[in-house]
Amino acid sequence: MRILILLVLILNLSCKSQSSTPELKANFSADQIADLKKITEFFENQICENDQTDFKSCFEPILPDLIDVGYEPIFELVDFQMQKVLYNSIGKTTFNEIWNFCKTTNLKTNKSYQSLCAKGVEGKYADFLLAVGQNNKFLKKYADRLIASGDFESSTLLQQWIYTNKESFDLSNPNIKLIIAIHYLSINDQEKRTEQSD
Repeated sequence: MRILILLVLILNLSCKSQSSTPELKANFSADQIADLKKITEFFENQICENDQTDFKSCFEPILPDLIDVGYEPIFELVDFQMQKVLYNSIGKTTFNEIWNFCKTTNLKTNKSYQSLCAKGVEGKYADFLLAVGQNNKFLKKYADRLIASGDFESSTLLQQWIYTNKESFDLSNPNIKLIIAIHYLSINDQEKRTEQSD
């Protein structure tokens, strides 16, 4: 009986460790890693149909549309009200390591809006991106651009890199899935958030 319990514990721990990577462990606490997993799972659930079971089979088919028509497939698939519920389900410290809020002014109406921005160089997420970028030249460029601009790339550059360099973007890798989830959820938020700023 003890052997059975031990085997169950080992199997359980090995499954949990598959959702964490050295880059995640080096930059985030255990609670934050659990929050990051929620973010990835939320995004995957939003873009996947009920009969699809893995991220790759959900994400690869929409890549050509992401390149051709921009972010419309994400805007159609991701429910922003549910995304705000996700924010409330993760720790404030986790949120603050990835994002902050900026003031954006609509030049046509001259009204200011609250906009989601990247935390930038001060956040652990930037350190995580740089760590992942040590083994992936595309993600190194992505990290450098995000840190330099303080914002998520609004062009279709990321999806073009993923589509044309599949060997560099293993869609079963927790790091890659998290980066994709955070990128597209950020763009979705920037498109749909309407709260006015003071």
